[in-house]
Amino acid sequence: MKSYDYVHRFGVRQLSWEDFGTLARRLAEILEPHRPQIILGVARAGLFPATAVACSLRCEFYPVRLTRRVNDEVLFDQPVWKTPVPAEVNGKIVAVVDEIADTGQTLAMVAESATALGAVQVVTASLVSHSWADPFPQVSPLMSDEFIIFPWDQEVLAGGKWITHPEIEAGLKAQT
Repeated sequence: MKSYDYVHRFGVRQLSWEDFGTLARRLAEILEPHRPQIILGVARAGLFPATAVACSLRCEFYPVRLTRRVNDEVLFDQPVWKTPVPAEVNGKIVAVVDEIADTGQTLAMVAESATALGAVQVVTASLVSHSWADPFPQVSPLMSDEFIIFPWDQEVLAGGKWITHPEIEAGLKAQT
């Protein structure tokens, strides 16, 4: 499955901020037995659940960034590193957290980097996972093949006006 290929989603699920809170709490509960010492949040959108989990579990938090996008436009087939995994993962139990596991590639790349830097254990986690993610995250409170619309993506500011995010519009059109 190609990332951002919305034609293959089955239905639409719009998450509210309350839904996000519930899923983030559940993600923290599932991660707690792993006893992570560091949470790596995958920027941009993965910072929302990663920050919530890090605060809930009282863990150190570091952002990482790898992306297929430039200025919110998909330009690359493979994720490109922008902000690497920090050396502080050495000797630590690490949880890598993203908002969604689509292809699974981003989580896998961050986990591989953390392991290479000496993390003693790495757990991959996402708020939502699609069934076709390969590799599939080890932890995810919601598995759905719907087109997921997160609360932070619903609208963007353009020319002083709030409009529906263009990618959301395209994804919704692909559903019909």
